[in-house]
Amino acid sequence: MAPPRADGLGPAEAGGPAAPDSRAARGDRAAPGGTAAPDPVERAELAGRVALVTGGSGGIGRALSRRLAAAGAAVVLGYGQHAEAAADTAAQIIAAGGRAAVVGADLGDPAGPGNLVKAAEDALGLVDVLVSNAGLGGTKTLAEVTAADFDAMVAVNLRAPFLLAQRVLPGMAGRGFGRILFVSSVAAFTGGIVGPHYAASKAGLNGLTHFLASRYASSGVTVNGLAPALITETGMLPGDPEDLRHQIPAGRLGRPDEVADLALAILGNAYLTNQVISLDGGMYPR
Repeated sequence: MAPPRADGLGPAEAGGPAAPDSRAARGDRAAPGGTAAPDPVERAELAGRVALVTGGSGGIGRALSRRLAAAGAAVVLGYGQHAEAAADTAAQIIAAGGRAAVVGADLGDPAGPGNLVKAAEDALGLVDVLVSNAGLGGTKTLAEVTAADFDAMVAVNLRAPFLLAQRVLPGMAGRGFGRILFVSSVAAFTGGIVGPHYAASKAGLNGLTHFLASRYASSGVTVNGLAPALITETGMLPGDPEDLRHQIPAGRLGRPDEVADLALAILGNAYLTNQVISLDGGMYPR
């Protein structure tokens, strides 16, 4: 497996010179990314930071990358297959005055997460914010799931987030600042309808969240999960959108920008950690 690559948007082409290590001037940057101005608290936490977003070519990943850039972060968009979508979002960020890079990686390969972090840091600097958003879906019944299916799902949905966190957490703790957000699913709480392999992988991700959060909170690192359900533009819908919307009290599917809004609120709050927050249009009150 070839190492991940930064596709034409390395440090020299990532929207200008690297930001200084000092965070003193965070509040003075413009808000690139083509979105509404971020909350001042979010901006104070995130401006000048380097964020790595996996699944950066999907609907949620693109929306969140734009919001992070609007908050003043430099953003590395990790992708698995859809390089063009990730590169287009990075180009939008750069055109608006931000810093961005795109890096490809196979997160199903045990070496993929480490290679991805290295390439991200080579491109834009040490990772301060990790959003582990990449995931596999694929609806199957208990009888249809093979051992290979189960292993492939866990490799991307659980092992890769673990390896990413294992790689970046020591540096975050040493610098006294870090934000980790795992994108989970309501299936972790309910079992869902995608399949047993999917539900198990996401439930494991919630357990990983709680293990890490309690051990790194005193080092200035927050670790949280965000559990959305039935979001458009993700390629993860387990059925016809028109049929699915009738299952949701809100009467419609969620939008990637709504996931990104909540994600930014979580990442921008230094006192919020060890939580997994649902976003599901009222389907599953907890």
